[in-house]
This record gives sequence, C-alpha cells and structure tokens, in this order.
Amino acid sequence: MSPSADAAAPASTSAPELAPLIAAQLTYLLSHSKLPIRVGQIWSGCRKGSPSDRFTLSIPFCLDYVHWDFVYNALYPKVAPDVVFGPDDDGFQPLVDYAEAGNGDKSCLACWDCHDPRGLLVLVHELRELYIEYHKKQVTKVDDARVTFELSTVLSKEGIEVCVVPSADRPAEVKFAVPLLDVDFDFAKLVPGCPWRLPQKIHLQVIFPISRSSSYSSVPAAPRLKLISTPDLKSLFSVDDVKLPQWSNEMCLAEYLPVLEENLNLLVVDASASIGSRRRFIEALAPTFGRPIESDPIFCRRATVLSISGVFTFLVYFVIPLQFPKQQPVLTLQSSQHCNADGTPITSPPINDYPWSPRWDQAEMVERIYDFLTDECQNFKKFCSDATTQHQKL
Repeated sequence: MSPSADAAAPASTSAPELAPLIAAQLTYLLSHSKLPIRVGQIWSGCRKGSPSDRFTLSIPFCLDYVHWDFVYNALYPKVAPDVVFGPDDDGFQPLVDYAEAGNGDKSCLACWDCHDPRGLLVLVHELRELYIEYHKKQVTKVDDARVTFELSTVLSKEGIEVCVVPSADRPAEVKFAVPLLDVDFDFAKLVPGCPWRLPQKIHLQVIFPISRSSSYSSVPAAPRLKLISTPDLKSLFSVDDVKLPQWSNEMCLAEYLPVLEENLNLLVVDASASIGSRRRFIEALAPTFGRPIESDPIFCRRATVLSISGVFTFLVYFVIPLQFPKQQPVLTLQSSQHCNADGTPITSPPINDYPWSPRWDQAEMVERIYDFLTDECQNFKKFCSDATTQHQKL
C-alpha cells in the first residue's frame, strides 16, 4: 500500500496502559504486519484507574487510510474485540455476510484465543480483505459504462483496490489503486543492506468521474492520474520525477498500464545503477580530498570531507542527487573556525554552478571539484571573515 505518511493520527500518550493480553496483540500487529498500520487514540471504557482496552487503528486502503475502533473489554480480556467501522460504511457487515453464506466458522473469531498474540493481526488482515471485496462490489453497482468497462479489464489484476469517492460539491468519482510492477517485486534486493522493514510499492492512482450514463455519448475526458509510492522508496527512486505517458482518446487502463510499467522498469534499473555510480564517486573522494569523515553507505546520497587551505579549515558536504551523474552533486561549505551570532558554524549557500559533465569518470569529476574549491574556498574564507567582523561590531 502507499498511503500518505501523515494520514493517520498519532498515538495517544495520556491514556492508561493497555491490559497485558491486549497490549501483546497490538504490539505483535505493529511489529509483524506488512502494512503501514498506525495506532490512533487509545482509551479505557471503564472507570478511572482501569487499564485501557480500546484503540483506533488507521489501516491503509486504496491509497488512503480508514479508521476503525477495536473495542476490547479489560474486565473480560479473553473475549474477542468488537470492531466499529467508519460512518460511511454502514453497509459493510462482514460477520453478517459470513453467517448468511454459512461460512461463519471460517472467521478467525470462530476460534479466538486471547493468549495467541497473532489474533489481532489475523483479524485486521481478514477484515481488510473483506473490506476490499466489499468496495469492489460497490463499484460494480455504479451506473457508468466507462467504469464498468475498466473494471472488466483490470479488476482481476492482483492487488488492485477500488472505491467510490463521494463528494458534496461535485459528482462522485471512482478511484482505482493499481499496483505497478510485479506484486512480489522486492526493491530491497536492489539495495544491499537496505533498512526497509515494510515492502516498498508503487501504485498508479486513477480517478474516473461518474457520468451516470449507460453509454458513451462523446469521447470521455482523460482520468486523473498520479503515481504514488511508499515514502521510504524515495531514498532510491522518486516517482515525482517520472513523466507519465500521455492518455490518448478512447484509451483504457488495460492499454495504458503495460506502457507505464515498461517505462518504470527501465527507470528502476537506472536507479539501481545510479547507486553504484554514486558509490564510486564517494570512493573517488579519498585520493584527492582524503577519506570522507562520514558518508551514506547504503544509498550513497551524502558524504562529508574535511579540507584545509593554509590555516583555514572547513567541511565540504556533498549531496548526491538520485539522477547522478546526469545531475551534479550539490556542495555546501562549513567553516570550522567561524561562527555566526547564534554560535553555529558559518555555512555557504548550496553550490552547483561548478564545471561538470556526466561523461567524465568519477576520478575526473572529483579532480574538477577540487580545482574549483581551491579558488572558491578563498571566497568562502573572506565571506566568513566579513561576517565575523560585522558580528563583532554589533
């Protein structure tokens, strides 16, 4: 899933601690789920002094979050929790649907074991899958020829999620959250030592307006398209830099997705190769500048070297862009001998107007930067001295 990072509410810090059996299940859920589930409010349903026994979970769905209350009873912690869904989901009644289908025994609630810490995890994932299917059925009821056709061509794609987006001031819309690349594609394998705990995904968000027409009376407008990725993926690959293919008249998702996925595959390969180029650039710093005093060993996006010009000592910070070597590193100089009025070291503005060519090898790139800084550091030294003198006069 790829919901926005700030969509979920922060956990409450003022509520009493959860009852031990309940806390064990919540802890297991947060540490083992492959979904970016967040805890919202935590509170107690009993009188003051009792442990907390209920909480809100923000659960990713269709590139957003839904907020469900899980209501345990601290006086009877062995009993499975009740679940309160959102105000717009009155029609979502999974247990009733189970009972009517004669499948009530298939629910994890049928064999609830309060001592099994996996209980809440299994329940949340079970309800989420049922919620996805519920919204697919809701979208199939939409009276729109175009939406009906799009559903028939892509709904079988693994991992796709859809929902109707109501609006008070404009016609309702249907949102598709389409996973791109293979569902099992593992970005972490592209980055040795990668710290990601959750799977990284890229989705195409597609929003179709509902026309309320049983057939096309004219060429429909292009849907609103947006690439969305999990936040951590931006360390390797930024979807903001991807130019989406043009949506031509009478095109459908089944035609559009293969072109987009082919482009993405090439860009991901380039992003992986760029890590190697950035690493070689950082390694090339040592013969000229000396061994970096710090660097990013995984994504190779940053490095810092200590430089000396006569008696002037300063740091050089390298910020290496994802598009390296097409885009050059941004340099920032920081004096080790001059401070401003609030006592922090004086720093230069970002520098990226030095000689550069992506066709140079890494050694030549570093040598050209060194030659540039030989003169630039004198300008920076004067800048620091002037700033210090001005501060002393105040």
